[in-house]
Amino acid sequence: MRAAGDILLVACYELGHQPLAVAWPAAFLEGAGYRPAVLDLSVEPLDPAKVAQAQLVAISVPMHTALRLGVAAAERIRAINPRTHLCFYGHYAALNAEWLRGHVADSVLAGELEPALVRLAASLTTAGAGDAADRRDGVISLQRLAFPVPSRAGLPPLPRYAHVEREGRRDVAGYVEASRGCRHRCRHCPIPPVYAGRFFVVPVETVLADVRQQVQAGARHVTFGDPDFLNGPRHALAVARALHAEFPDLTFDVTAKVEHVLRQRRLLPELAALGCAFVVTAAETLDDRVLAILDKGHARADIVAALDALRAAGIAPRPTWIAFTPWTTLDGYRQWLEFLAAEALVDLIDPVQYAIRLLVPPGSLLLGRPELQPHLGPLVADGFHYPWTNPDARVERLWQAVSDRVAGDAERGEEGARTFDGVRTLAAEHAEAPPPVPLALSPDRRRPPRLTEAWFC
Repeated sequence: MRAAGDILLVACYELGHQPLAVAWPAAFLEGAGYRPAVLDLSVEPLDPAKVAQAQLVAISVPMHTALRLGVAAAERIRAINPRTHLCFYGHYAALNAEWLRGHVADSVLAGELEPALVRLAASLTTAGAGDAADRRDGVISLQRLAFPVPSRAGLPPLPRYAHVEREGRRDVAGYVEASRGCRHRCRHCPIPPVYAGRFFVVPVETVLADVRQQVQAGARHVTFGDPDFLNGPRHALAVARALHAEFPDLTFDVTAKVEHVLRQRRLLPELAALGCAFVVTAAETLDDRVLAILDKGHARADIVAALDALRAAGIAPRPTWIAFTPWTTLDGYRQWLEFLAAEALVDLIDPVQYAIRLLVPPGSLLLGRPELQPHLGPLVADGFHYPWTNPDARVERLWQAVSDRVAGDAERGEEGARTFDGVRTLAAEHAEAPPPVPLALSPDRRRPPRLTEAWFC
């Protein structure tokens, strides 16, 4: 199986970025002498000709949305090419391995999976796709790898993906990772069940080489998609310094835990000087009890301190939230909205955040928590989650109303501050409280930088 197109790598959705979770496996396979074809279903249709030729189709599912799309794609792929070997890989493949193997997948891989994918391709060379369909190799690999430069040549052009909006213009945004995995074990996150507290750094030169090819393709900004850029602060700083030395006009954004923002606050002014435009940080909630259940490692006071530290360094904070949990109260939700207004965060939050609901997939570390048990329903295996219900029916009705409002406003292209006002009004109505005073924001105000693809899961 070394003919061009005998292997097909399929991306489904990676937050609007050109899919690194396809580009890296492609590089490993090319290094072993294969010539894989690639598809990204988020920006191009399924190609029946590519599917028909492939002896191995590997579908990348690093997140829940990608998994749902991937399963639908797998059913079409199987109809076109019944003999192909279907492999699902990524975090959500590992969490849902049992269902996938029983319904659509011949094999499942996760973690530092690329060598296992190469071995799978080699085994199919001798056994054939049909003969290898019952393989039951281990799902998760955590070996340290020698990372090649990701292979992006076969993917759709970079300008078709997410851009960064700033100062009234849109610039092409690239996407890289300086590390994989995470040293932390937040209970609601899909990474700890796979990586078990381990993370692996990517050599600085490999990161730079990947940035180089994306700058040549038009990137003027780069997103570091590491689960936490500051898991290894010395490595992170080395990457940022090297990036700025070679590309002084390139800006970037990173993701970092609240506790890391505070622990490494002395690094923030230098990161700003090196081009860090904003930091995504998972604040999640203002409720200290819920933060403890999630094992986030921070409290409400730390969120405020982290926001202050980032602003003092000249970096825009972009906190993300889980607005609805089994423990969300109507008063708590309304207080959170007032906090966002008081902290001038409305322009820094994508409106989808107002409706985000806690996702509990199979394998979640939350499943062992007694606080969750009274709220939990049985596994929806083909929906890849455990449903839960808030004990206050008003909160459930509010979630549905907010979801509808956010989706409708997004379809109409509504301005984010107007969506915020609408959500505040809905929350007041459900609490039978007086309507709030709308935000007084100038339409000519300067907007902070943001990616054009809203945060989603």
